[in-house]
Amino acid sequence: MTPFRTRVVITSASRPLVPPHVHLRFDDLRGKWVVLAPEKVLWPDEIGADILGRCTGAATVSDIVGGLAEDYDAPAEQIAPDVLAFLQEWCDRLLLRCEETK
Repeated sequence: MTPFRTRVVITSASRPLVPPHVHLRFDDLRGKWVVLAPEKVLWPDEIGADILGRCTGAATVSDIVGGLAEDYDAPAEQIAPDVLAFLQEWCDRLLLRCEETK
């Protein structure tokens, strides 16, 4: 019997990481970011690509939100729910890995 996968729930303490099988690249021909994964090609918007580019496993979600808030001159408390939802969706699709800070 195959064990069920446990859903990882993203929190502000999570450290998201783009796994080795997922590649974020800039497509010079189209002038857009592209995400290449096994049997998938995804075209995130500019902010989505910026979020993914910050997912190195070193920064927590709080750090990422803080950096985005500063770069885009937006209140962190206003953008945090959208960033969490974005990261949760990508994690659910197995396009991000996340670990909790201990």
